[in-house]
Amino acid sequence: MTEPVPAGGRMIAAAESRDLRRVGINPDFWYPVALSASLRSGGTLAARFAGQRIALYRGAGGQVYALEDRCAHRQVPLSMGVVEGDALRCCYHGWAYRGNGRIWQIPYLPRSAPRPPRGVRAYPVHEAYGLVFVFPGDPDRAGAAPMPDLPEFDSAGHETMTFSRTVACHYSFLHENLLDMNHQFLHRGVVGRIQPELLGYQAGPDSVAARYRFTHAGGKKSLGAGLLSGAAGRGGAPDILTIRTGYPYQTLQLNAAGAGRPAFRLWAAYVPEDAAQRASHAYGLLMIAKPPVPWALRLAWPFIRRFTERVFAEDRLAVESEQRAWDEQGEDRNREVFPLILDVRDVLRSNGVPIRLGGSGRGCAVVVYGVRLLQAAHGVGPGDGQRGAGSRPGDEAGGGQRLACPLTARSARRGRLSSPSLGVASGSGTPLPTALAGRSNDGAITRGIADPASRSPRHSPSPTRPSSARPGGAQANG
Repeated sequence: MTEPVPAGGRMIAAAESRDLRRVGINPDFWYPVALSASLRSGGTLAARFAGQRIALYRGAGGQVYALEDRCAHRQVPLSMGVVEGDALRCCYHGWAYRGNGRIWQIPYLPRSAPRPPRGVRAYPVHEAYGLVFVFPGDPDRAGAAPMPDLPEFDSAGHETMTFSRTVACHYSFLHENLLDMNHQFLHRGVVGRIQPELLGYQAGPDSVAARYRFTHAGGKKSLGAGLLSGAAGRGGAPDILTIRTGYPYQTLQLNAAGAGRPAFRLWAAYVPEDAAQRASHAYGLLMIAKPPVPWALRLAWPFIRRFTERVFAEDRLAVESEQRAWDEQGEDRNREVFPLILDVRDVLRSNGVPIRLGGSGRGCAVVVYGVRLLQAAHGVGPGDGQRGAGSRPGDEAGGGQRLACPLTARSARRGRLSSPSLGVASGSGTPLPTALAGRSNDGAITRGIADPASRSPRHSPSPTRPSSARPGGAQANG
């Protein structure tokens, strides 16, 4: 029997509150939402962050603005609009907005006519490293939140390959996949037989950093893998990989044996797209050190890209399979034994926030894809709404609480709907609970490989497929 604990006015089971896949990413950080190259002058672009639709546009002066992607008038997406100078005009009735979200003009009203007191939300926005970053959290905190520090990006001694792909999984699966290098069997067809050895790791309240020794124990290694690590001509000497989750970002650095500097550094961010955070857009910058011969990297570029694409495809297959299993089971049933992954889960859980899915009296909150379609098919209309167990009066007005779905409750009673992936148990209309983000008070610790038997069983596996920026050329969102 689980002990109930309070969470946002509701009572949820303690065991369920530990499920990392119900924890949302913290919005009070800078997140990439688009490639700079994909937003031309005078153009617009639709972006998303955890269910928030964002309209990006580049004004006449080259500055990028980010607005809530809906017109205050009829809710038509502003990303469908037209840029005029540094303003954005809705494509429907022509309402125009400044970059701060305020309504600048309603063309069919005289200037003396009163305007709506509020326009739309404007997001702090910043361009760096060929990416467009927004701050989706409290705008008052944007100024104090640091941007990623990537000196190699602007270094004359490096060239950068850009990654941008959507992966159908919760962002935590991607953190685990890159940090847990014990999955090299998955990549045996491209890197041969790799023996990873965890040399030790450090864990703190908001970060986990691990060091591995990679030894090639046989099998065929792709040319791209050797060119990326600078292994050509140095035999089977081991590589040292340092991987760090520094919330909410992740980095990987490879130091080849005997080399004076890292062969490459990868920076990655996994940005949830949907409100349930079951799909993540993975952005990455692979900053590769130039070899002594300047043109050598240009020749190696297509081989490196082919290698990274194959590794990404294999990792994506694994993490999306993990997400499908979670959706089918409705809970985290993994039995994790690797202390490093148990610690990174603590970091992601304690720094995250509850996933809140809004609802209204007309229906249920979205639990997974397809619920609204089922609702429409069953003819649920006004007056069918119910408040979830433990919710308070007024929650149905969009207060962020999960609502019991009358459709699922009614159908479950009829025995027609009994799927954990829809967020209901057989014969029950209770929705999946909101995540509870517990905080750890542990200080920073340094350890090697801990005894798995001393840890309670918990749960486990990537970065993304590259859209390459060829040396000296433009980036492409392949």
